[in-house]
Amino acid sequence: MTGFGDASGSRDGCLYNVEVRSVNNKYLKCTVRLPERLQTLEPELEQLLRAKVSRGSVVLTIGYSEQNEKAAYTVNTGALKAYAKQIAKVKECDIEEVDVELLMNLPGVLEAPGDDESRLADARKAIKPLVELALEHLISMRAREGSALSSDLSTHLAFIGDRLKQIEEIAPGVSSDYEKRLKARMDSLMSEFDVQSDQAEIIREIAVYAEKTDIAEEIARLGEHLVHFGELLENNDDRPMGRTMDFLAQELLREANTIASKSPDATMSRLIVEIKGAIDRIKEQVQNAE
Repeated sequence: MTGFGDASGSRDGCLYNVEVRSVNNKYLKCTVRLPERLQTLEPELEQLLRAKVSRGSVVLTIGYSEQNEKAAYTVNTGALKAYAKQIAKVKECDIEEVDVELLMNLPGVLEAPGDDESRLADARKAIKPLVELALEHLISMRAREGSALSSDLSTHLAFIGDRLKQIEEIAPGVSSDYEKRLKARMDSLMSEFDVQSDQAEIIREIAVYAEKTDIAEEIARLGEHLVHFGELLENNDDRPMGRTMDFLAQELLREANTIASKSPDATMSRLIVEIKGAIDRIKEQVQNAE
């Protein structure tokens, strides 16, 4: 499911901005984007994402800026004096005439702030609550989308159930109609050649046809899958069920294809085509389900 959440806060003069976004994905893919100084926090932040989200492409972005004295770079005075003396000799001038700004850009003059462990500890305490808050916002947005998705899926399930009921009502008459057509055809041929039809042979032919076109088992399984799918939609215990729905959608299509292969009746064929169309829409939509 798609979603977005953000949070921001400060701690000891440092500002933190957190954004988490998700888009549809059949599996879970987590990406954590951190400032270079905080890269070592990536594994534990990814673990936070995986604890809250089970499906989708999720991107966590952390913004970070220091606004206190800890952020200041240290001037390496020894390196600065060494550069100044060398430049002064080259220019044959006094050290006071050397451009200080030029010196500051030379390697080794400015040193990055130390105490990385302390910085990481402070950042960890500040960032984790913000990530959890941003994830709450994300999950809330995904829940609203999930509610709309559940309503849409329920509509498709009801449509399939209605068409399946019609097929179930039509199915018993298929063998009966075939029996009538076969007997009429045989009687016509027999009367033309003035012979008697073999009733036993006709019965065997009808039995073979009835066996080939029997879809009672497939109808029952398809109905059971619909019930199971509906129970998942009504489930309120917050368990991830997207992959289960994906599997059930495949099973629905499998049974529908079997019914289609056994259905010689034109009306049944039309109904099963409508069922397969609804199942295809379900298969597309459950890719978005958590």
